[in-house]
Amino acid sequence: MSTATDLVDPTLVLLTVEEAARRLSVGRTTCFALIRSGALESLTVGSLRRVPADAPAAYLARRRAEQYTA
Repeated sequence: MSTATDLVDPTLVLLTVEEAARRLSVGRTTCFALIRSGALESLTVGSLRRVPADAPAAYLARRRAEQYTA
């Protein structure tokens, strides 16, 4: 189980979907939808789905850029 320190732990390389969802302030289902659509990068490690620690920030940066260019 994750703790609040996981939200800012710079040593994490991969996040669970739940941890990524918390970083984005969205629900688990929404996070999985972002992954399925390709908007949020993820990879499979064995049978586990993991999100690179920098992927939530990259997703937000893309969304902000899209919003400012629209």
